[in-house]
Amino acid sequence: MSVEEDNGKINIKEKKKKFHMIENDEQELEQKIRKHRMRNLRKTLIILGILCAILFGLYIFFEMKTFTDYRVVRETERSDTAATKFENFQGNILKYSNDGAFYTDLTDHMIWNQTYEMQNPMLDTCEEYMTIYDKGGTNLYILDKTGLQGNIKTTMPIFQVCVASQGTVAVLMESEGVSHLQMYDKSGTLLASGELHQENSGYPLAIALSFDAKKLAVSMLAISEGKAETTIAFYNFGSVGQNEIDNIVASYIYKDQIFPELEFLSNNRMIALGDSEIVSYEGTQKPKLVQTIELKKEIKSVFYNEEYIGIVSNKGENNSTRHIEVYDWKGKSILSKNVKMDYTNIEFLENNEICITNDTECRIYSLYGVERFHYTFEKELYKVFSGVTQMDYTFILDGTTEKVKIK
Repeated sequence: MSVEEDNGKINIKEKKKKFHMIENDEQELEQKIRKHRMRNLRKTLIILGILCAILFGLYIFFEMKTFTDYRVVRETERSDTAATKFENFQGNILKYSNDGAFYTDLTDHMIWNQTYEMQNPMLDTCEEYMTIYDKGGTNLYILDKTGLQGNIKTTMPIFQVCVASQGTVAVLMESEGVSHLQMYDKSGTLLASGELHQENSGYPLAIALSFDAKKLAVSMLAISEGKAETTIAFYNFGSVGQNEIDNIVASYIYKDQIFPELEFLSNNRMIALGDSEIVSYEGTQKPKLVQTIELKKEIKSVFYNEEYIGIVSNKGENNSTRHIEVYDWKGKSILSKNVKMDYTNIEFLENNEICITNDTECRIYSLYGVERFHYTFEKELYKVFSGVTQMDYTFILDGTTEKVKIK
């Protein structure tokens, strides 16, 4: 073999060595890149972990902290009569009294107003509709956020009116020992009517109408041998009820008990408030009893929304303490709290917080039992609305509406 051939072989080997060296360099570079990426990923995860811990700490801080002051974001002056009542309806304010109703935004800008003359105006709402009726009178109005939809003049004194989500109303009336039930659509057209004779079925205490207006519940009290007996009957006006006598699809009898209040909280869930029990029913067609809460103590108040039931009883020496017990719809107790405060109103806010008020004092509690806000106002307090965040509220005070942030 020649020297040139030997040199050629040497050159080939050198090229192979160079190729392997380049290949090794690329592998080493990829390893360095991977390590670099892993270091950056670890740094990012650590930073995110720290941020999450800070946010969680801030959340716990704000959840556990009691705020005792507030900053006014916007203040609007109002002029109302002394008998005006306030309610939150579709994110705005409904003001109603004996001589009319006014629907305004939070800046008191008028959306609509409805004049009337009533001795005892009462309100019932369901999603986008409301009814204002004169209890003991003969006049009722059906309204939504755009204004008047229907006006009904009854021939008998009104005892109670319930409205459904499409504006249909159920009207319970009384005349000479006979109770009359009538259903109207939102324009005032009569849809159905019937009579409840007290000697046969008892005295009607309350009615409740489902959101779709297909189910109607009636609480009727009968006295037999000096003892009270309440029957809660469910009527179904759909296809299922047409196969039943008088459209009654379910009936429950409670001896030695009175149930003066019924309320549908969703289309298929209803609550009945009694003097010794709170019962709830569920069902799309034929409501069934699903939960009973016994009231073992003297009850001062009951408040509720679509998710929870709150019960207030007196406790301590001279009944100086109020005991609040909150249940979910499965009957599980989720809050037990003692509060020393004389109040005129207790309710769930839109964010599920518990708001307790009297003429000048306000206390707001979370469902964890933490007092989130406590304040005594110089003006008379009428109503409290929760806002977008847990720091935002609206206070309806005498002469002013204040949109605030607590601090």
